Amino acid sequence: MVKPENNSIVIFGASGDLTKRKLLPALFHLYVNELLPEDFSILGASKTAYTDDSFRAKVTNDLIQSEGITQQQAEAFSKHLYYISMDMTDADSYVAFKERLETLSVTHNTVGNAIYYMATPPSLYAAISANLAKHKLNKDRNGWKRLIVEKPFGYDLASANELDEHLHTCFRERQVYRIDHYLGKETVQNLLVYRFSNGLFEPLWNRSFIDYVEITAAESLGVEERGGYYDHSGAVRDMLQNHLLQVLALVAMEPPAVINADAMRNEVVKVIQSLRPLEEQDLRDNLVLGQYTKSVVNGEEMPGYRSEKDVDADSRTPTYVGMKMMIDNWRWNGVPFYVRTGKRMPERLTEIVVHFKKTPHPIFGQNAPENKLILRIQPNESIQMDFGLKKPGAGFTAQQVSMSFDYNSLEENNLLTAYERLLLDCMKGDATLFARSDAVKACWEFVQPILDYKKEAKSLFGYKCGSWGPNKADEMLEKDGREWRFSSEEVIN
Repeated sequence: MVKPENNSIVIFGASGDLTKRKLLPALFHLYVNELLPEDFSILGASKTAYTDDSFRAKVTNDLIQSEGITQQQAEAFSKHLYYISMDMTDADSYVAFKERLETLSVTHNTVGNAIYYMATPPSLYAAISANLAKHKLNKDRNGWKRLIVEKPFGYDLASANELDEHLHTCFRERQVYRIDHYLGKETVQNLLVYRFSNGLFEPLWNRSFIDYVEITAAESLGVEERGGYYDHSGAVRDMLQNHLLQVLALVAMEPPAVINADAMRNEVVKVIQSLRPLEEQDLRDNLVLGQYTKSVVNGEEMPGYRSEKDVDADSRTPTYVGMKMMIDNWRWNGVPFYVRTGKRMPERLTEIVVHFKKTPHPIFGQNAPENKLILRIQPNESIQMDFGLKKPGAGFTAQQVSMSFDYNSLEENNLLTAYERLLLDCMKGDATLFARSDAVKACWEFVQPILDYKKEAKSLFGYKCGSWGPNKADEMLEKDGREWRFSSEEVIN
């Protein structure tokens, strides 16, 4: 693997939870696996009053606790860590910041190459990007500059357009990397290889052979300490608008002409723009919004959403969304895509299930096994195919069997985590797995009717903690003669 060019990685919000749990562990793993540049610097920036030494001590302690690293590894990695305390909204603070970055460029021979990672609340995105531009830290003249933006990319269509316009006044689109960690997962990427490198499957990947597709992103946890944020976001903004629509697009996209950022993302945009716009009847009949209620799960009492810390006692924020979508193009016309996501479900699980049409001549009985392809994205990345074989014994009774591949079964399992892969791609200037401006806009255009509708909707369906969601979501499929792989009747008590 070719190493990226030397560069400086700036993390705005370096004292925050995302930096501690995801970014620094990812950079450390890239370092110990010798995937980072020959030389590099990591400059943390936030209001917290750390020095270089105290920041290094904190990071080292955090990594030892979470990753079990040796003292030698910690010391070697910490030599690349630096810190500057600053008010990220104050333009004058960027004078000292610029001087520090220029010094590190000489010390680590990064020739001005820099990645700015905004691991901050979205409310700071505009100020940080504007201040970087004001001090000409956005210019590619002395090395390349790239800006990584964490979701959410706006709060609704209007705010997303406003943020997009602002970012484009400060950085060029090719410099902006909108990160969605779902797209960094190995199984999501392998979906493309699975489809387009095998002559066996791609000819079947269309309306002639596929009955329906379901995508599930379930979380067993509640809102934890994020009640204040989540109560203003909800499942539609937090999961559907970004993660799930991007995954759906990869399932449904056409083969790109070549594997590069422009070709891949062109096909993603085409899918999202082909989603059938949601009319009033679609919102009424093919959308289920839910909120978890208290229950006993494995002997432990789980509180309802409205009893969570920092959540409004009368909140109508959905913690579950299930819906039926249609893609109006040649390949998928008439094939429904059922998508759901929710909190406090039986397990943490993200998977895609492709249901193939049943045989037109069931000579072995009306209850012939269903052919399903199951792509597990998390927690245990795997691919499973369900099909029918003869049941041992007399006669010709068919039974369903499974054939599966688990990434953990590989002898040499060098899988990069999502953040490792995406950080490395950004260093190399590969934007293939990052969301492009037009794709983000198309997602918001599709989702905006749901946001408008739920303000007026009278139906918010409760579902017990530990269940697969509201019964209403099962009914949505049942009326079409279909069913989820896991139904909401399966409640853990």
